[in-house]
Amino acid sequence: MSDPAVDPIRSNEHLWDTWTGVHVEGPFYDVPAFVDGTRPIRLADYEREEIGPVDGRSLLHLQCHFGLDTLSWAREGAIVTGVDLSDRSIELARALSAELGLPAT
Repeated sequence: MSDPAVDPIRSNEHLWDTWTGVHVEGPFYDVPAFVDGTRPIRLADYEREEIGPVDGRSLLHLQCHFGLDTLSWAREGAIVTGVDLSDRSIELARALSAELGLPAT
């Protein structure tokens, strides 16, 4: 494995792995409200209006972080796949998907 100090891609990945741990615990993302359904959709109204109905449509979400937007699209009926540079983010997104029973990859 390359040294994050000299490899900019690995350095960025390491940074996002670290931020993921901070973000998932912080109030900005409010993961508990997403999980318990208090705030189940994390999409801006303009995003939903511009995209339109997604039920049954395929969606690829680049830089999905730990998946709240991706899983929101799944709750809207999309067949979603999220990708991210951070392995930690993908682990958390998969765990949330499984915990909530949302069909997302």
